[in-house]
Amino acid sequence: MPSSYRAIFAPSGTWEFSAAGLIGRLPLAMTSIGVVTMISQLTGRYGLAGAVSATMAMSAAALGPQISRLVDRHGQRRVLRPTTLITVVSIAGLLLCAQQGAPDWTLFVFAVGTGCMPSVGAMVRARWAAIHRGRPRELHTAYSWESIVDEVCFIFGPIISIGLSTVWFPEAGPLLAAAFLVVGVLWLTAQRATEPVPGPSEHHTAGSALRSPGLRVLVATFVATGTIFGAVDVVTVAFAEEQGHKTAASLVLAVYALGSCTAGVVFGLLHLKGPAPRRWLVGVCAMAVSMIPLQLAGNLPFLAVALFVAGLSVAPTMVTTMALVEAHVPRTKLTEGMTWTSTGLAVGVALGSSAAGWVVDAAGAEAGYGVPVVAGAAAAVVAFLGYRRLRVPVPILGGRGADDQDPHTHDDQERVA
Repeated sequence: MPSSYRAIFAPSGTWEFSAAGLIGRLPLAMTSIGVVTMISQLTGRYGLAGAVSATMAMSAAALGPQISRLVDRHGQRRVLRPTTLITVVSIAGLLLCAQQGAPDWTLFVFAVGTGCMPSVGAMVRARWAAIHRGRPRELHTAYSWESIVDEVCFIFGPIISIGLSTVWFPEAGPLLAAAFLVVGVLWLTAQRATEPVPGPSEHHTAGSALRSPGLRVLVATFVATGTIFGAVDVVTVAFAEEQGHKTAASLVLAVYALGSCTAGVVFGLLHLKGPAPRRWLVGVCAMAVSMIPLQLAGNLPFLAVALFVAGLSVAPTMVTTMALVEAHVPRTKLTEGMTWTSTGLAVGVALGSSAAGWVVDAAGAEAGYGVPVVAGAAAAVVAFLGYRRLRVPVPILGGRGADDQDPHTHDDQERVA
């Protein structure tokens, strides 16, 4: 392992919580697609499967930040264990109702409950932020590492979930996802030494982390970015089907994630200079431009190459985003702030999937790649309009401020974050 990555794991307990985070994060990539596969196999109704999946996504978008806000106030152990229990019970109820052919409305009731699934990725990043606070170079590498872990989960998670549900029994994918969630959360919360300590109650100001203008820019941009991801997934499956190789869609999408993973590895080794907001703006624009070649994809090999190249801009942009979240929200709201970016992505994915499906049905798969192009352009416009709000972190009452921050930290963040 390169020295930069070895350095971030020098503190005791870092390997353990990162490994627990990997296991606990797999359900995010497995549950929704597993539920779609299960319902479509049991009922043959893809419309119902998609509606239940969309309900799960919207519930997660509504509940996720609120759960993370509780974590910031009360600590990871006290909040994650009961919310995980609610999530697992909801998944179990959903599987049982689907298997027994219960009325459709019962599926939606339990789908809402799955929105309590904690954002394990945000929990792990909060631990890295606490351990390497004041050392922006190490924090940059740690966020790069977690971006790699994200991509590994999204490469293998859907393959495992779909494979089990189709080869073993329909409920197998979501069932294993629930098991991963329990193991990951219990293992993570058992590691008390690296758990961020909640700040004094008087530092927890009323209101959401979204009071930060910079965070609002990041979340709005991530809605458009998530639309790119959701549209690319749907259109790629449709394109592969039109080419007569529908089963190859998962491999082509894995190449997209592989490009991001590769860039994340390299990005974590770099010691970059220059303002982080400028680097973030370049990354968002690169993601937008990378969607244009997809319009020219006439076959799957060309599409795979185009998606690999497109993926190269994803992880660096995500890593820089997390550094900007850390700079623009109070320390006492960091977990909530990171979860809001994930929420923006989730909302965007749902929008992108819906819009792309409509375009594909109306005009075909090749026309469907126009959706991520439009979404990329929207992301670039929002990023340009909000860039000024990201240039200087704004101290917020109850969090980082002039008395709470090392005077050299901001300069280091600008050079390396």
